[in-house]
Amino acid sequence: MATYDLAPVDVPKVETKFRTIKTKLPVPESLPIFEKLKRSEPRSMWGQPPVVWHKAEGFIVSDRWGNRWIDWSSGVLISNVGHGRREIEDALRAILDRGLLATYVFVHEKRAELTEMLTGLSPDLENYRTFLLTTGSEACENCIKLAKTYGLEKHGPHKKYLVSFNNAFHGRTMGSQLAGGMEKSKTWIVDRDPSFVQVPFPDGYKNEDQSFDLFLRTLDEKGVAPQDVAGVMSESYQGIGPDFFPVEYAQRLEAFCREHDAVLIMDEVQSAFGRTGKMFCFEHYGIRPDLIACGKGITSSLPLSAVIGRRDIMNLYAPGSMTSTHSASPLPVVSAVANLKVLLGEGIVEHAAAMGEILVPELARIQRKHPEALGCVQGKGLVAGIQVVKRGTKEPDAETAVKINVACFQKGLLMFAPVGIGGECVKIAPPLVISEEALRESIAVLEQAVYEVLD
Repeated sequence: MATYDLAPVDVPKVETKFRTIKTKLPVPESLPIFEKLKRSEPRSMWGQPPVVWHKAEGFIVSDRWGNRWIDWSSGVLISNVGHGRREIEDALRAILDRGLLATYVFVHEKRAELTEMLTGLSPDLENYRTFLLTTGSEACENCIKLAKTYGLEKHGPHKKYLVSFNNAFHGRTMGSQLAGGMEKSKTWIVDRDPSFVQVPFPDGYKNEDQSFDLFLRTLDEKGVAPQDVAGVMSESYQGIGPDFFPVEYAQRLEAFCREHDAVLIMDEVQSAFGRTGKMFCFEHYGIRPDLIACGKGITSSLPLSAVIGRRDIMNLYAPGSMTSTHSASPLPVVSAVANLKVLLGEGIVEHAAAMGEILVPELARIQRKHPEALGCVQGKGLVAGIQVVKRGTKEPDAETAVKINVACFQKGLLMFAPVGIGGECVKIAPPLVISEEALRESIAVLEQAVYEVLD
Protein backbone atom coordinates (compact mmCIF):
# COMPACT_ATOMS: atom_id res chain seq x y z
CA MET A 1 0.00 0.00 0.00
CA ALA A 2 1.30 3.46 -0.88
CA THR A 3 2.35 5.52 2.12
CA TYR A 4 3.14 9.22 2.19
CA ASP A 5 5.11 11.05 4.85
CA LEU A 6 3.23 13.87 6.57
CA ALA A 7 6.42 15.59 7.74
CA PRO A 8 6.72 18.87 5.77
CA VAL A 9 9.91 19.18 3.74
CA ASP A 10 11.50 22.04 1.84
CA VAL A 11 11.14 21.55 -1.90
CA PRO A 12 12.35 23.69 -4.80
CA LYS A 13 9.98 26.53 -5.64
CA VAL A 14 8.11 26.22 -8.94
CA GLU A 15 6.34 28.92 -10.94
CA THR A 16 5.16 28.20 -14.48
CA LYS A 17 2.02 28.92 -16.47
CA PHE A 18 0.41 25.77 -15.08
CA ARG A 19 2.27 24.94 -11.83
CA THR A 20 3.08 26.74 -8.59
CA ILE A 21 4.90 25.30 -5.58
CA LYS A 22 5.64 27.96 -2.96
CA THR A 23 5.45 26.19 0.43
CA LYS A 24 6.86 23.17 2.15
CA LEU A 25 5.08 19.95 1.20
CA PRO A 26 2.88 18.80 2.67
CA VAL A 27 1.79 22.28 3.65
CA PRO A 28 2.38 22.69 7.41
CA GLU A 29 -0.96 24.48 7.84
CA SER A 30 -2.74 21.48 6.30
CA LEU A 31 -1.59 19.01 8.97
CA PRO A 32 -4.50 19.66 11.39
CA ILE A 33 -6.88 18.59 8.61
CA PHE A 34 -5.03 15.30 8.18
CA GLU A 35 -4.98 14.78 11.94
CA LYS A 36 -8.73 15.38 12.13
CA LEU A 37 -9.28 12.79 9.42
CA LYS A 38 -7.06 10.27 11.22
CA ARG A 39 -9.27 10.65 14.28
CA SER A 40 -12.52 10.24 12.37
CA GLU A 41 -11.92 8.01 9.31
CA PRO A 42 -10.68 4.48 8.67
CA ARG A 43 -7.10 4.26 7.48
CA SER A 44 -8.30 2.89 4.14
CA MET A 45 -8.94 6.52 3.14
CA TRP A 46 -5.35 7.68 3.72
CA GLY A 47 -3.70 6.38 0.56
CA GLN A 48 -3.28 9.47 -1.62
CA PRO A 49 -0.57 12.17 -1.85
CA PRO A 50 -0.96 14.70 1.01
CA VAL A 51 -2.63 17.60 -0.76
CA VAL A 52 -5.83 19.28 0.44
CA TRP A 53 -7.85 20.18 -2.63
CA HIS A 54 -9.40 23.63 -2.44
CA LYS A 55 -10.25 24.40 -6.06
CA ALA A 56 -10.01 22.57 -9.36
CA GLU A 57 -10.47 24.11 -12.80
CA GLY A 58 -9.83 22.46 -16.14
CA PHE A 59 -6.70 20.37 -15.57
CA ILE A 60 -5.30 22.36 -12.61
CA VAL A 61 -5.80 21.57 -8.92
CA SER A 62 -5.09 24.24 -6.27
CA ASP A 63 -4.81 24.26 -2.51
CA ARG A 64 -5.58 27.15 -0.11
CA TRP A 65 -1.93 28.09 0.27
CA GLY A 66 -1.11 29.10 -3.29
CA ASN A 67 0.16 25.79 -4.69
CA ARG A 68 -1.06 24.50 -8.07
CA TRP A 69 -0.64 21.12 -9.72
CA ILE A 70 -1.25 19.85 -13.24
CA ASP A 71 -3.74 17.05 -12.58
CA TRP A 72 -2.86 13.64 -13.97
CA SER A 73 -5.61 11.90 -11.98
CA SER A 74 -8.94 13.43 -13.11
CA GLY A 75 -10.00 12.66 -9.53
CA VAL A 76 -9.91 9.00 -10.40
CA LEU A 77 -10.74 9.16 -14.13
CA ILE A 78 -13.83 11.26 -13.35
CA SER A 79 -13.32 14.76 -14.73
CA ASN A 80 -13.15 13.94 -18.42
CA VAL A 81 -14.34 17.37 -19.63
CA GLY A 82 -12.25 19.07 -16.96
CA HIS A 83 -12.81 20.16 -13.41
CA GLY A 84 -15.39 22.81 -12.63
CA ARG A 85 -17.00 23.09 -16.06
CA ARG A 86 -19.26 26.12 -16.16
CA GLU A 87 -21.87 24.20 -18.15
CA ILE A 88 -22.15 21.59 -15.39
CA GLU A 89 -22.23 24.23 -12.66
CA ASP A 90 -24.98 26.13 -14.51
CA ALA A 91 -27.06 22.96 -14.91
CA LEU A 92 -26.73 22.21 -11.20
CA ARG A 93 -27.69 25.77 -10.21
CA ALA A 94 -30.77 25.61 -12.43
CA ILE A 95 -32.06 22.42 -10.82
CA LEU A 96 -31.22 23.73 -7.34
CA ASP A 97 -33.15 26.92 -8.05
CA ARG A 98 -36.09 24.83 -9.23
CA GLY A 99 -36.01 22.94 -5.93
CA LEU A 100 -35.74 19.38 -7.21
CA LEU A 101 -33.18 17.36 -5.26
CA ALA A 102 -34.50 13.80 -5.11
CA THR A 103 -37.24 11.76 -6.82
CA TYR A 104 -36.54 8.03 -6.17
CA VAL A 105 -37.79 6.58 -9.50
CA PHE A 106 -40.61 9.05 -9.96
CA VAL A 107 -40.09 10.60 -13.37
CA HIS A 108 -38.38 13.92 -13.96
CA GLU A 109 -37.76 15.35 -17.40
CA LYS A 110 -33.95 15.17 -17.43
CA ARG A 111 -34.03 11.44 -16.69
CA ALA A 112 -35.65 10.86 -20.07
CA GLU A 113 -33.14 13.14 -21.76
CA LEU A 114 -30.16 11.33 -20.28
CA THR A 115 -31.35 7.78 -20.90
CA GLU A 116 -32.08 8.73 -24.51
CA MET A 117 -28.60 10.25 -24.88
CA LEU A 118 -26.86 7.20 -23.43
CA THR A 119 -28.95 4.73 -25.39
CA GLY A 120 -28.09 6.78 -28.47
CA LEU A 121 -24.40 6.13 -27.81
CA SER A 122 -25.01 2.37 -27.69
CA PRO A 123 -24.30 -0.05 -30.54
CA ASP A 124 -28.02 -0.10 -31.46
CA LEU A 125 -30.44 2.69 -30.50
CA GLU A 126 -33.55 0.59 -31.14
CA ASN A 127 -32.43 -2.53 -29.30
CA TYR A 128 -30.54 -1.19 -26.27
CA ARG A 129 -31.82 0.33 -23.02
CA THR A 130 -30.17 2.33 -20.19
CA PHE A 131 -30.56 1.81 -16.43
CA LEU A 132 -29.21 4.61 -14.21
CA LEU A 133 -27.50 3.87 -10.89
CA THR A 134 -25.02 5.53 -8.53
CA THR A 135 -21.62 3.78 -8.51
CA GLY A 136 -19.51 1.71 -10.85
CA SER A 137 -19.64 -1.22 -8.43
CA GLU A 138 -23.43 -1.05 -8.54
CA ALA A 139 -23.41 -1.04 -12.33
CA CYS A 140 -21.14 -4.12 -12.39
CA GLU A 141 -23.33 -5.88 -9.83
CA ASN A 142 -26.34 -5.34 -12.07
CA CYS A 143 -24.47 -6.66 -15.10
CA ILE A 144 -23.63 -9.84 -13.17
CA LYS A 145 -27.22 -10.22 -12.01
CA LEU A 146 -28.62 -9.70 -15.50
CA ALA A 147 -26.20 -12.13 -17.15
CA LYS A 148 -26.93 -14.85 -14.63
CA THR A 149 -30.68 -14.21 -14.84
CA TYR A 150 -30.55 -14.43 -18.64
CA GLY A 151 -28.69 -17.75 -18.48
CA LEU A 152 -31.09 -19.19 -15.91
CA GLU A 153 -34.32 -18.10 -17.60
CA LYS A 154 -33.35 -18.88 -21.17
CA HIS A 155 -31.31 -22.07 -20.67
CA GLY A 156 -31.76 -23.35 -17.12
CA PRO A 157 -29.72 -23.62 -13.92
CA HIS A 158 -26.72 -25.31 -15.59
CA LYS A 159 -25.90 -22.02 -17.34
CA LYS A 160 -24.54 -20.33 -14.25
CA TYR A 161 -20.87 -19.45 -14.67
CA LEU A 162 -19.61 -15.86 -14.76
CA VAL A 163 -16.17 -15.83 -16.35
CA SER A 164 -13.85 -12.88 -15.72
CA PHE A 165 -10.11 -12.25 -15.77
CA ASN A 166 -7.14 -12.44 -13.44
CA ASN A 167 -6.09 -9.00 -12.14
CA ALA A 168 -9.49 -7.50 -12.98
CA PHE A 169 -11.11 -4.85 -10.81
CA HIS A 170 -14.89 -4.40 -10.97
CA GLY A 171 -15.59 -2.72 -7.62
CA ARG A 172 -15.68 -3.36 -3.89
CA THR A 173 -19.09 -4.96 -3.32
CA MET A 174 -19.33 -8.73 -2.89
CA GLY A 175 -20.46 -9.62 -6.40
CA SER A 176 -18.04 -7.23 -8.07
CA GLN A 177 -15.16 -8.60 -5.98
CA LEU A 178 -16.12 -12.20 -6.72
CA ALA A 179 -15.88 -11.24 -10.39
CA GLY A 180 -12.65 -9.37 -9.74
CA GLY A 181 -9.33 -11.07 -10.30
CA MET A 182 -7.28 -9.80 -7.36
CA GLU A 183 -7.01 -12.54 -4.77
CA LYS A 184 -6.03 -10.26 -1.89
CA SER A 185 -9.19 -8.21 -2.31
CA LYS A 186 -11.54 -11.13 -1.68
CA THR A 187 -9.96 -13.21 1.06
CA TRP A 188 -12.60 -11.75 3.40
CA ILE A 189 -15.32 -13.68 1.53
CA VAL A 190 -13.78 -17.00 2.71
CA ASP A 191 -16.30 -19.35 1.04
CA ARG A 192 -16.29 -18.32 -2.60
CA ASP A 193 -19.17 -18.82 -5.00
CA PRO A 194 -17.76 -21.48 -7.38
CA SER A 195 -19.81 -20.11 -10.26
CA PHE A 196 -17.35 -17.18 -10.49
CA VAL A 197 -14.20 -18.24 -12.35
CA GLN A 198 -11.19 -16.30 -13.63
CA VAL A 199 -8.93 -16.86 -16.61
CA PRO A 200 -5.59 -15.20 -17.52
CA PHE A 201 -5.76 -11.74 -19.11
CA PRO A 202 -3.75 -11.48 -22.35
CA ASP A 203 -1.79 -8.33 -21.42
CA GLY A 204 1.42 -9.54 -23.07
CA TYR A 205 3.66 -8.55 -20.14
CA LYS A 206 2.55 -10.21 -16.91
CA ASN A 207 1.00 -12.96 -19.05
CA GLU A 208 2.94 -13.44 -22.29
CA ASP A 209 0.49 -15.98 -23.74
CA GLN A 210 -2.04 -13.87 -25.65
CA SER A 211 -3.73 -16.74 -27.46
CA PHE A 212 -7.45 -17.28 -27.07
CA ASP A 213 -6.69 -20.98 -26.77
CA LEU A 214 -5.47 -20.22 -23.24
CA PHE A 215 -8.98 -18.97 -22.40
CA LEU A 216 -10.47 -22.24 -23.62
CA ARG A 217 -7.84 -24.40 -21.92
CA THR A 218 -8.35 -22.62 -18.60
CA LEU A 219 -12.10 -23.19 -18.69
CA ASP A 220 -11.49 -26.85 -19.44
CA GLU A 221 -8.97 -27.15 -16.58
CA LYS A 222 -11.54 -25.63 -14.21
CA GLY A 223 -14.25 -27.99 -15.36
CA VAL A 224 -16.39 -25.30 -16.96
CA ALA A 225 -18.14 -26.33 -20.17
CA PRO A 226 -18.64 -23.47 -22.65
CA GLN A 227 -22.39 -24.15 -22.84
CA ASP A 228 -22.61 -23.53 -19.07
CA VAL A 229 -21.15 -20.00 -19.23
CA ALA A 230 -23.83 -17.40 -18.51
CA GLY A 231 -21.59 -14.42 -19.11
CA VAL A 232 -18.06 -13.17 -19.67
CA MET A 233 -17.07 -9.91 -18.01
CA SER A 234 -13.99 -7.77 -18.53
CA GLU A 235 -12.84 -4.22 -18.19
CA SER A 236 -12.35 -2.89 -21.69
CA TYR A 237 -8.86 -2.16 -20.44
CA GLN A 238 -7.65 -3.50 -17.12
CA GLY A 239 -7.23 -0.50 -14.86
CA ILE A 240 -4.12 -1.80 -13.12
CA GLY A 241 -2.09 -1.25 -16.31
CA PRO A 242 -3.86 -0.05 -18.26
CA ASP A 243 -3.77 -3.35 -20.12
CA PHE A 244 -5.65 -3.78 -23.39
CA PHE A 245 -6.92 -6.80 -25.31
CA PRO A 246 -5.27 -7.78 -28.56
CA VAL A 247 -7.94 -7.06 -31.18
CA GLU A 248 -8.06 -10.64 -32.47
CA TYR A 249 -8.48 -11.96 -28.92
CA ALA A 250 -11.39 -9.59 -28.20
CA GLN A 251 -13.09 -10.62 -31.42
CA ARG A 252 -12.68 -14.32 -30.67
CA LEU A 253 -14.08 -13.68 -27.20
CA GLU A 254 -17.14 -12.06 -28.75
CA ALA A 255 -17.52 -15.00 -31.14
CA PHE A 256 -17.32 -17.42 -28.20
CA CYS A 257 -20.13 -15.57 -26.45
CA ARG A 258 -22.28 -15.57 -29.57
CA GLU A 259 -21.70 -19.28 -30.19
CA HIS A 260 -22.68 -20.23 -26.65
CA ASP A 261 -25.30 -17.51 -26.03
CA ALA A 262 -23.26 -16.07 -23.16
CA VAL A 263 -23.70 -12.41 -22.22
CA LEU A 264 -20.65 -10.33 -23.13
CA ILE A 265 -20.15 -7.62 -20.50
CA MET A 266 -17.66 -4.80 -20.97
CA ASP A 267 -16.86 -2.81 -17.84
CA GLU A 268 -16.31 0.72 -19.15
CA VAL A 269 -16.46 2.45 -15.75
CA GLN A 270 -12.91 3.80 -16.19
CA SER A 271 -12.65 3.79 -19.93
CA ALA A 272 -15.82 5.28 -21.41
CA PHE A 273 -16.65 8.82 -22.50
CA GLY A 274 -13.55 9.57 -24.52
CA ARG A 275 -10.81 8.41 -22.17
CA THR A 276 -9.03 6.24 -24.78
CA GLY A 277 -9.71 8.51 -27.74
CA LYS A 278 -13.01 6.81 -28.59
CA MET A 279 -16.35 7.20 -26.85
CA PHE A 280 -16.07 3.62 -25.55
CA CYS A 281 -12.83 1.68 -25.33
CA PHE A 282 -14.43 -1.47 -26.78
CA GLU A 283 -14.70 0.40 -30.09
CA HIS A 284 -10.95 -0.14 -30.53
CA TYR A 285 -11.67 -3.88 -30.80
CA GLY A 286 -14.57 -3.77 -33.25
CA ILE A 287 -16.86 -5.73 -30.93
CA ARG A 288 -20.45 -5.31 -29.74
CA PRO A 289 -21.06 -5.96 -26.02
CA ASP A 290 -24.41 -7.15 -24.70
CA LEU A 291 -24.04 -5.10 -21.51
CA ILE A 292 -21.90 -2.02 -20.84
CA ALA A 293 -21.14 -0.80 -17.32
CA CYS A 294 -20.48 2.93 -17.09
CA GLY A 295 -19.54 5.41 -14.36
CA LYS A 296 -16.81 7.91 -13.41
CA GLY A 297 -16.53 10.15 -16.51
CA ILE A 298 -20.29 10.03 -17.13
CA THR A 299 -20.76 13.30 -15.19
CA SER A 300 -17.23 14.69 -14.74
CA SER A 301 -18.46 15.52 -11.24
CA LEU A 302 -21.23 13.84 -9.22
CA PRO A 303 -21.88 10.14 -8.45
CA LEU A 304 -23.76 8.41 -11.27
CA SER A 305 -23.41 5.15 -13.16
CA ALA A 306 -25.32 3.29 -15.83
CA VAL A 307 -25.83 -0.07 -17.45
CA ILE A 308 -26.45 0.13 -21.19
CA GLY A 309 -27.55 -3.15 -22.69
CA ARG A 310 -29.60 -5.31 -24.99
CA ARG A 311 -33.31 -4.71 -24.56
CA ASP A 312 -34.20 -8.38 -24.08
CA ILE A 313 -31.69 -8.66 -21.22
CA MET A 314 -32.46 -5.29 -19.63
CA ASN A 315 -36.20 -6.08 -19.60
CA LEU A 316 -35.88 -9.35 -17.68
CA TYR A 317 -37.10 -7.78 -14.44
CA ALA A 318 -40.66 -6.58 -13.92
CA PRO A 319 -41.54 -2.97 -12.93
CA GLY A 320 -40.28 -2.14 -9.45
CA SER A 321 -37.98 -5.16 -9.16
CA MET A 322 -34.75 -3.61 -10.50
CA THR A 323 -34.45 -0.09 -9.12
CA SER A 324 -32.17 1.96 -6.89
CA THR A 325 -32.91 4.64 -4.29
CA HIS A 326 -30.85 7.28 -6.08
CA SER A 327 -31.32 5.96 -9.61
CA ALA A 328 -31.61 9.03 -11.87
CA SER A 329 -31.36 11.44 -8.95
CA PRO A 330 -31.85 14.92 -10.46
CA LEU A 331 -28.52 16.53 -9.55
CA PRO A 332 -26.16 13.91 -11.03
CA VAL A 333 -28.49 13.46 -14.00
CA VAL A 334 -28.35 17.13 -15.03
CA SER A 335 -24.58 17.10 -14.57
CA ALA A 336 -24.36 14.06 -16.87
CA VAL A 337 -26.51 15.70 -19.54
CA ALA A 338 -24.35 18.83 -19.46
CA ASN A 339 -21.17 16.74 -19.44
CA LEU A 340 -22.18 14.71 -22.50
CA LYS A 341 -23.19 17.84 -24.41
CA VAL A 342 -19.74 19.33 -23.79
CA LEU A 343 -18.00 16.05 -24.59
CA LEU A 344 -19.86 15.62 -27.88
CA GLY A 345 -19.95 19.28 -28.85
CA GLU A 346 -16.33 20.31 -28.41
CA GLY A 347 -14.40 17.50 -30.10
CA ILE A 348 -12.96 16.37 -26.77
CA VAL A 349 -12.84 12.69 -27.72
CA GLU A 350 -10.84 13.53 -30.83
CA HIS A 351 -8.58 15.79 -28.76
CA ALA A 352 -7.89 12.93 -26.35
CA ALA A 353 -6.91 10.71 -29.28
CA ALA A 354 -4.54 13.39 -30.61
CA MET A 355 -2.95 13.95 -27.18
CA GLY A 356 -2.46 10.21 -26.85
CA GLU A 357 -0.32 10.31 -29.98
CA ILE A 358 2.01 12.58 -28.00
CA LEU A 359 1.73 11.02 -24.55
CA VAL A 360 2.23 7.31 -25.24
CA PRO A 361 5.34 7.62 -27.49
CA GLU A 362 6.91 10.03 -24.99
CA LEU A 363 6.31 7.61 -22.12
CA ALA A 364 7.82 4.83 -24.22
CA ARG A 365 10.88 7.01 -24.81
CA ILE A 366 11.27 7.53 -21.04
CA GLN A 367 10.86 3.80 -20.43
CA ARG A 368 13.60 2.98 -22.96
CA LYS A 369 16.02 5.13 -20.95
CA HIS A 370 15.40 3.01 -17.83
CA PRO A 371 14.44 -0.47 -19.09
CA GLU A 372 15.85 -2.21 -16.03
CA ALA A 373 13.38 -0.45 -13.68
CA LEU A 374 10.50 0.56 -15.93
CA GLY A 375 9.05 -2.71 -17.15
CA CYS A 376 6.61 -1.59 -19.80
CA VAL A 377 4.35 1.23 -20.94
CA GLN A 378 0.74 0.83 -22.05
CA GLY A 379 -1.74 3.48 -23.10
CA LYS A 380 -4.38 4.78 -25.48
CA GLY A 381 -5.69 8.31 -25.67
CA LEU A 382 -5.27 9.97 -22.29
CA VAL A 383 -4.84 6.94 -20.09
CA ALA A 384 -1.46 5.30 -19.66
CA GLY A 385 0.68 3.51 -17.14
CA ILE A 386 4.32 2.74 -16.45
CA GLN A 387 5.07 -0.51 -14.65
CA VAL A 388 7.85 0.01 -12.08
CA VAL A 389 9.76 -3.21 -11.33
CA LYS A 390 12.73 -4.33 -9.30
CA ARG A 391 15.75 -3.97 -11.50
CA GLY A 392 16.12 -6.68 -14.09
CA THR A 393 12.91 -8.51 -13.10
CA LYS A 394 9.16 -8.27 -13.55
CA GLU A 395 8.62 -8.14 -9.80
CA PRO A 396 6.57 -5.09 -8.77
CA ASP A 397 8.49 -2.31 -7.02
CA ALA A 398 5.89 -0.32 -5.10
CA GLU A 399 8.47 1.59 -3.07
CA THR A 400 10.13 3.07 -6.15
CA ALA A 401 6.77 3.80 -7.77
CA VAL A 402 5.76 5.84 -4.71
CA LYS A 403 9.08 7.71 -4.82
CA ILE A 404 8.37 8.71 -8.44
CA ASN A 405 4.85 9.75 -7.47
CA VAL A 406 6.15 11.89 -4.58
CA ALA A 407 8.83 13.49 -6.73
CA CYS A 408 6.15 14.51 -9.25
CA PHE A 409 3.91 15.82 -6.46
CA GLN A 410 6.74 17.99 -5.14
CA LYS A 411 7.23 19.47 -8.62
CA GLY A 412 3.58 20.31 -9.25
CA LEU A 413 2.35 17.19 -11.05
CA LEU A 414 -0.41 15.31 -9.26
CA MET A 415 -1.26 11.63 -9.71
CA PHE A 416 -3.20 9.25 -7.49
CA ALA A 417 -1.26 6.58 -5.63
CA PRO A 418 0.42 3.87 -7.71
CA VAL A 419 -1.91 1.00 -8.59
CA GLY A 420 -1.38 -2.57 -9.76
CA ILE A 421 -0.82 -6.00 -8.27
CA GLY A 422 1.78 -4.63 -5.87
CA GLY A 423 1.12 -0.90 -6.20
CA GLU A 424 3.77 -0.56 -8.89
CA CYS A 425 2.00 1.18 -11.76
CA VAL A 426 2.42 4.93 -12.21
CA LYS A 427 -1.05 5.70 -13.63
CA ILE A 428 -1.55 8.70 -15.89
CA ALA A 429 -5.05 10.02 -16.58
CA PRO A 430 -5.34 13.80 -17.02
CA PRO A 431 -8.63 15.52 -17.84
CA LEU A 432 -9.27 15.14 -21.55
CA VAL A 433 -9.14 18.92 -22.04
CA ILE A 434 -5.46 19.18 -21.13
CA SER A 435 -3.65 21.36 -23.65
CA GLU A 436 -0.67 20.16 -25.67
CA GLU A 437 1.51 22.75 -23.95
CA ALA A 438 0.52 21.54 -20.48
CA LEU A 439 0.84 17.90 -21.52
CA ARG A 440 4.37 18.39 -22.79
CA GLU A 441 5.32 20.31 -19.64
CA SER A 442 3.95 17.56 -17.41
CA ILE A 443 5.76 14.85 -19.39
CA ALA A 444 8.98 16.79 -18.81
CA VAL A 445 8.23 16.88 -15.08
CA LEU A 446 7.70 13.12 -15.02
CA GLU A 447 10.94 12.54 -16.91
CA GLN A 448 12.88 14.67 -14.42
CA ALA A 449 11.27 12.87 -11.48
CA VAL A 450 12.13 9.47 -12.96
CA TYR A 451 15.71 10.59 -13.56
CA GLU A 452 16.09 11.82 -9.97
CA VAL A 453 14.67 8.63 -8.46
CA LEU A 454 16.34 6.05 -10.70
CA ASP A 455 19.73 7.59 -11.55
